[in-house]
Amino acid sequence: MASAAALAVLFISCHGKLGEAEKINMAETPMQTLEDMFAVQTKNGALSVRMEAPMMMSFDNDSVTYETFPNGVSIYAYTPEGLLQTVIVADNGKHVSEKDEGGRPGRKEIWEAFGHVIVHNVIKQETMETDTLYWDRTANEIYTDCYVQFFSPDGYMQGTGMRSDDRAENAILYNPFNSYGVTEKDTTRVLIDSVNFIGPLLRR
Repeated sequence: MASAAALAVLFISCHGKLGEAEKINMAETPMQTLEDMFAVQTKNGALSVRMEAPMMMSFDNDSVTYETFPNGVSIYAYTPEGLLQTVIVADNGKHVSEKDEGGRPGRKEIWEAFGHVIVHNVIKQETMETDTLYWDRTANEIYTDCYVQFFSPDGYMQGTGMRSDDRAENAILYNPFNSYGVTEKDTTRVLIDSVNFIGPLLRR
């Protein structure tokens, strides 16, 4: 009798655990989790993009594959000459790749950044801040419909909505308000790109 009772308890216990396992939604369960992620992308043998994140979680469902960066993400874009040109930093990020009808990776690829989003053009010394930003890699465009503010050597601008190339070189600000520009400049002032500047070569 004791053996039969033990077997019954074991059966009930195992059945309960299996019932809990069946409740897991695989579409909301990460297929992979990476800590201290570091990735680079090259073009024609030269560094094009560098990305860093404390954590990346990968998901997969019938229509899209996507990665989330719940603890923030930093993206660094370089010119063909190898100079650091653009830095994008956000509190939270997401990368979505749509699938085609056959379930294979499609062409459309969108990056989403949330929280305190900063886009800094190192070479032009311009900075943009917003709370939501989208990067369409297919169209080579970054955009937002949210509040945006720009800081540059030419002044300060703010508005609602922005479109730009993905290097943040030619941004268009929509619905501007309470902005100002610098009309008088010190023509002798020299702007130095302190990130890419390596100084003069010294000869012995």
